[in-house]
Amino acid sequence: MLRRDTIRALAVLAMSAPFSRVWAQTTWPQRPVRWILSQPAGAGPDVLARYLAEQLGKLWGQSLVIENRAGGQNVIGAQAAARSAPDGYSFYYATTAAMVTNLYTFKSLPYDPVKDFVPVRLVGRSPFVIAASPALGARSLGEVLAMAKAQPGTLTIATEGPKTFSGMLADSVAHMAGAKFNHVPYTKSADALQDVIAGRVQLVCLPDAALTPFIKSGQVRPLAVSTAKRQMDMPDVPALAETFAGFEYTGWNGLFAPAGTPPEVVARVNRDLETVLRQPEVAQRMQALGSQVEASMTVTEFEAFLRAERERWAGLVKTLGIQPE
Repeated sequence: MLRRDTIRALAVLAMSAPFSRVWAQTTWPQRPVRWILSQPAGAGPDVLARYLAEQLGKLWGQSLVIENRAGGQNVIGAQAAARSAPDGYSFYYATTAAMVTNLYTFKSLPYDPVKDFVPVRLVGRSPFVIAASPALGARSLGEVLAMAKAQPGTLTIATEGPKTFSGMLADSVAHMAGAKFNHVPYTKSADALQDVIAGRVQLVCLPDAALTPFIKSGQVRPLAVSTAKRQMDMPDVPALAETFAGFEYTGWNGLFAPAGTPPEVVARVNRDLETVLRQPEVAQRMQALGSQVEASMTVTEFEAFLRAERERWAGLVKTLGIQPE
C-alpha cells in the first residue's frame, strides 16, 4: 500500500510541472489582472502603465486594472503590492525609488524590495533633465556649476527632495563639480515648474517627460540630460557624460510580482510584455511619454540589472553621505 501511494505521489509531481506550464499558456488570465502603482493618477508612471495595460488587455482578452496607491515615497503602494495574493493576478508597476533607492534612504521599510517581489521585466528607462530658469542667465551647465562653486549653496534647484532620485542626481552633479545646490523640494512637478518659470527657483531636475513641453516653449532652458549620449528628441542638449565621463543615471519603470507568484505566469507576462514593446507604434508612443523602451529583457537579465542598480546606488549614497531616516 505504501509503495502504491509513493508511486502515485511521484506520478502527480511528474505531471504537475508540465500541467502548470500549460495552464499558464492556455487558461491564464481567466479574470481581470491588477497593477498596483505608487503614483497618483495622471503622473508619468501612471500614464505609461495605463497605455501598456490597454495594449496587454487586447492581447489577453481581459481587462487590466490600474490601482493607484500613492504616498509615503512609494511605501504605501509597495507595501500593498507585497501583501497581495501571489496568484498571478496582482502585479506591482514600480519605479527606481521603490525597488532600489528606498533601500538606502529609509532606516527600515515595511516591505523588502528583494525578498517580497519577483522581477518580471524592465519596461523602460526615463532620462532626467537639468534645466534653468531663463531669469538665471546661464546658458550652459558649465556656467551654472561655475556660479555654484563661486557661491556655494546659493543656487536653488527644484527637485522631489534631496533623498529622491532627482535630488540625488542633482547632488551627484554638484559633488563631481565640487559645488553645492540648495534644494527646494516639491511633491508636484507642475508646482516646481511654475516657480522655475517665474524665476523664484533657479534650476530644476525632473524627468524629461515633465520638462519637454516647457523646453519646447522656451519657458525653461535645458542644460544637460542624465544619459550617456544625447537624446534623439533633444539633440542640442548635452549629455552629462560629456561633462563627467562615464556618468549615466536614468530612472526606470519595471513590473514585479509578489513573491510566490507561479513562475509560469511570470514568464508568460515577460514574453507578452516583450511582444507589446516590440511593436513600433508602442515604442514610439512610449518615447513620446518619456520612456525609452527595452526591446528585449528576460527575467534573468532583469534580475542582474537590479543587482547592478542596487550596488551602484549603494555606492552613490555612500559618496554623498546620505543618512537613512
